[in-house]
Amino acid sequence: MSLQQSRDQLLSAYRQMKTIREFEERLHKEIMTGEIAGFTHLYSGQEAVAVGVCQHLDTEDLIVSTHRGHGHCIAKGCDVKGMMAEIYGRSTGLGKGKGGSMHIADFDKGMLGANGIVGAGGPLAVGAALSAKLDGKGKVGICFSGEGSINQGAVFEAMNMAKVINAPAIFIIEINGYSEHTGASYSVGGVDIAKRTEGFGLKTIEADGCDYHTVYDSMAELLDYSRSGNGPSAAVFNTTRFFGHYEGDPQNYREKNEVKDHRSNRDCLKKFSKDNLPNGTVTQSDLDEIDKSVMVLIDEAVKEARNAPPTPMEEMESDVYISYE
Repeated sequence: MSLQQSRDQLLSAYRQMKTIREFEERLHKEIMTGEIAGFTHLYSGQEAVAVGVCQHLDTEDLIVSTHRGHGHCIAKGCDVKGMMAEIYGRSTGLGKGKGGSMHIADFDKGMLGANGIVGAGGPLAVGAALSAKLDGKGKVGICFSGEGSINQGAVFEAMNMAKVINAPAIFIIEINGYSEHTGASYSVGGVDIAKRTEGFGLKTIEADGCDYHTVYDSMAELLDYSRSGNGPSAAVFNTTRFFGHYEGDPQNYREKNEVKDHRSNRDCLKKFSKDNLPNGTVTQSDLDEIDKSVMVLIDEAVKEARNAPPTPMEEMESDVYISYE
């Protein structure tokens, strides 16, 4: 049975998921204009995972993201306009336009950064978890990753170290079907990823990542476990992505109607409405109002990003190297 959530909690969750969806859908269009440089990896379809996890967290719980990190950033509370400006390479971006899509971070929100290296977040999250353990405030370090990361040695070492030092690290593995362009059934030996995490002694839950309530409930269980001093844990969420590995990916590796079918039958926003409208806790007018306000926010974010100045050349080397003087 799903954990009880208030109307305000449910509307907050929907707003976050809708914001992620429209942020990504708009980027899909804006990238075609040629105004945005570099690779961009969209998160559409996986919103329930980011939001279901981060709804439980505050700014002192630290997360590390992936190259497909916009959803995690928004769910953790990063400023949407600052993110858009960052992706556009503007000085008003969260990283002054220097990081772009794959390196968005906001330490004040507990978002330690997206990362272009597959699996690189594991060691960082364990470091954050160790810090949380030493602080003794019951906080956690969380690593988001996908099936591609589960073949990386750094991730195995991170899981092992987290267990050895009994750190409150939580590994969130989002199985969207592909490691870049390769299906998990081909690239992952044994296929059962949950058994891999269990093999390191991590308490593991495997669940539907397209169902917000399932993700929320699963995360509540893992957080209670790891915050209580029991050490690391993991969640394997089966989900889907609506776009390619990167923007411009022809997706020739997917079945002809695969994305169409997933948008019809595995859309977490549609599932959220189906689950919550009948009981009257939230209404269609509530969701419609959120939809309108989110579209206004995204329009403003794009307009302000386009009009913002680029990072001045004289500042290009600042924030890059640490000065020990």
